[in-house]
Parts: sequence; structure tokens; C-alpha cells
Amino acid sequence: MTRTVTIDPVTRIEGHAKITIQLGDDGQVTDTRFHVVEFRGFEKFCVGRSFWEMPGITARICGICPVSHLLASAKAGDDILGVRIPPRAEKLRRLMNWGQLVQSHALSFFHLSAPDLLMGMESDPLQRNIAGLIQKNPSVARSGIRLRQFGQEVIRLLGGRSVHPSWSVPGGVREPLTTAKRDQIKRMLPEAFDIAELALDLLKDTYEQFDTEIQTYGDFPSLYMGLVTPDGGLEHYDGNLKVIDQEARVLENAHPSEYNRIIAEAVEPWTYLKFPYYRLHGYPSGMYRVGPLARLNVCDYAGTPRADRELRQFRRLGKHGKPVSASFHSHYARLIEIMFSLEKIEETLEDPNLTKPHVRSHSDVNEPIGIGVSEAPRGTLFHEYEVDSNGILQRVKLIVASGQNNLAMNKTVYQIARAYVKGTELSEGILNRMEHGIRLYDPCLSCSTHAAGQMPLHVQLLSPQGEVMDERLRD
Repeated sequence: MTRTVTIDPVTRIEGHAKITIQLGDDGQVTDTRFHVVEFRGFEKFCVGRSFWEMPGITARICGICPVSHLLASAKAGDDILGVRIPPRAEKLRRLMNWGQLVQSHALSFFHLSAPDLLMGMESDPLQRNIAGLIQKNPSVARSGIRLRQFGQEVIRLLGGRSVHPSWSVPGGVREPLTTAKRDQIKRMLPEAFDIAELALDLLKDTYEQFDTEIQTYGDFPSLYMGLVTPDGGLEHYDGNLKVIDQEARVLENAHPSEYNRIIAEAVEPWTYLKFPYYRLHGYPSGMYRVGPLARLNVCDYAGTPRADRELRQFRRLGKHGKPVSASFHSHYARLIEIMFSLEKIEETLEDPNLTKPHVRSHSDVNEPIGIGVSEAPRGTLFHEYEVDSNGILQRVKLIVASGQNNLAMNKTVYQIARAYVKGTELSEGILNRMEHGIRLYDPCLSCSTHAAGQMPLHVQLLSPQGEVMDERLRD
């Protein structure tokens, strides 16, 4: 008799969801589903607003990555104005984006994933959290807090506040960077570099004990998508939209405004989270991944010394020269991106013209459609707005990173369930591995579904008739 297991809620990620696991008559896993259970509404209630308001509104979709929405929205506004923003304003936007990458990746690695990596998947769930990490290894926990603080401080110094800064606007940014603030960021960099090196050492020291997980967790062929510079370098703010396949063959290297030709979205009745896919391959064959792992797979190089050194080591994790396919290595990719961001911040702060005052271009509505694309910590983010002649929004479309990883997250949950779920009961270690498989993608369901809150875990084990045979709930 088939059975279904339900994990509800999933913990240590942003948002709310559950997992169901279907067992067949032989007790083997036949299907799994990652359900996102809230409704997203920003695309509807923003219609009728002025596009000038959108950076401030969409930044409030999420408190973890508000900068991503702020920048993508402002870039869509640039398109509507039909202006080229001052080069200095672009550099300042990039600084804020790198600050966000540091703070968000530090949160993911030190606060959400380090308890698993440093304390073990089978450790006591009451201790396997940031509080337990503080008790066991206070210096590591403190380092994570300090690194995230660095990123938050960069955002605050640029935008006036670390969360939801109303700073990047259509045409540029509201205020320039002062010399005093520039020098303050410079003084914080050495400690941030030291912590990034510490994190890399910590992660590499754990690899040996997670051999089984590395081979199980989201290791499957897929496409990968991310922004790259015109000559193929690692990029987070602008550039070309590049798609490669599992053999590293380039399928697309296009202007981001062509994303509608490249991406389509499917829907399923059991989740509010859509399923983006590569249009030419169809659904679900067109599954692709975005985020740190994908960005390091699609780029040809990073472009900074320390990040390129780590990228060379990262590439050795791929099989026979192919892209790195095991999602477990997303941890490594995030740390490389932290190092890259710190190096780029250091490099950009040396520009002698960075603190000069011209940071905004002024215009009015010149185009009916604006498209803004940037790389959020979790992956590529798309904002598309259609306005009337007065700049009032007629249509809003948002495609966020966690949605684009939806097919991959479901595939990862299935692989883990097939490897670890045996019989009719769920052990604590199985529950945590299922959660950890989702955390590899660092999903922000607050962005995906536009609902706030911590994501609890709810897992159900169902029979072929849909009866709940076992159920585990974690607040």
C-alpha cells in the first residue's frame, strides 16, 4: 500500500512551505513535492501606481534581499525614462549590490547552514541552530555576525538604512557617497577578508564527512543561467544573459531584455510557486538553475585574484570538465562570491571620482516598457513594467530566483527522499537532510510568494490512497 509523508513546516529558510513524499507498494519513494503555500500579490496591487514608486515598494517584498528588488526596479525605471545613468551612479549601485551579496551569503552560510555542517546532520535539533552554534563555537558564530554586519553597513552608508533603503531611483541614485563614508568602508575591509578566508577553511574541512551527501544532494544534469560581462566574466549587476547546458555548451548569450524569448513559466495546482523553464526545451525538460552555483558555472573567470584562485579549485569539482552539478557545492560558490564582492568593493573604492556629486540623470516617460535585470544573492531577478504616458503602471511582471530554482528544488528533494527514506517513519536525520537540500538553494519564499515569516517544515508520508501514514511538524 502506498503511503505519503508530509514535512510541514520546513525550517531555517525564509517563507513557508511543506514537503510531501509518496511511497509505493514496495516502500520505495515514487514522488515528492515541494509545496509553497502562500499567494503572491505584488504584481497585482502595484498596477495603478507610478513607476517612480516601484523601487521603494518592491524593496519591501523582502527584508533579506531588498537591495535586489531596489536595483532591478530602478533599472526598469531607467528603461522607461530612456536614460543612461551617470557611470558614478552605476558604480555606487554595484557597491550596494556587493554589500548585499556579502550580508545575504554570510547569513546563509553561518546562520542557516553552519549548524548542519559543523554539528552534523544527526545532531540534536534543539542544539542544531545558531544558538547551539554560539555555545559550541562562539568565535565562528561571532565571525558570521561580523561579516553580515559588514555587508549591512555598506548598504546603510550608501542608502541611509540597512533594510529597505529608498536610495536607488530611476535615473541613478539619490545621494553620492561621501569621502568619510568611503573611508569607513575601507577600514572595515581587512576584518571582512579575514572572515571570508576563515569560512572557506571551515567549509573545506567539512567535506570529508559529507561524501554521501555531496553525491546525493541535487546532483543531476540541468541547464544553468546567469549574467556575465561581455567577455564572459562573473557579473551581478548588468551584462549578458548566458545559458549553458550540462556539457557547458552555450545555448544563449543575449541581452537581458530578451528574457521573455528565453524563459517561460508553468504552473501546478499544488503550489503557488511557478515553474520557470528554458522555453526552447519545454516543460519540464527545460529545467535550469540560477544562483551562486550557476553563476560560477556560466562565467569564464571571476576577475579578481582571490576569487579566481578559489574558482580554479571550484572547477575541479566538476566531472570531466563539465559544470559543477552537485548543489551541495552551492556553499562553496557563495563563499567565493563573498570574496569576489569584497575584492570588487576594495577596487571600486579606489576610484578618485567616486565621491563626486553627479549621480542622477533626469528625464520623463519615453518608453512604455521597462525591463530591469540583476543578480540577487539567490539568482537572476527580472522586473518588467508597462506604463501609460503618465508613468502609471498597467502591468507588472516579476520573476525571482527561488521560482527559477523550483524545478531543481523539487528534483533535489526527490533524490534525498529516494536515498534516505526507508519504511514508514521519518528519523530526525532524514528530516534535516530534506531541509538542508532545500537550504542549498537558500530560497527566499518571501520574495517568491510575497509573504513574510520563517519557513516551518511539514513533512507527510502518504499512502497510495492519500492517507497520512506518518507526519512530522517542526515550528
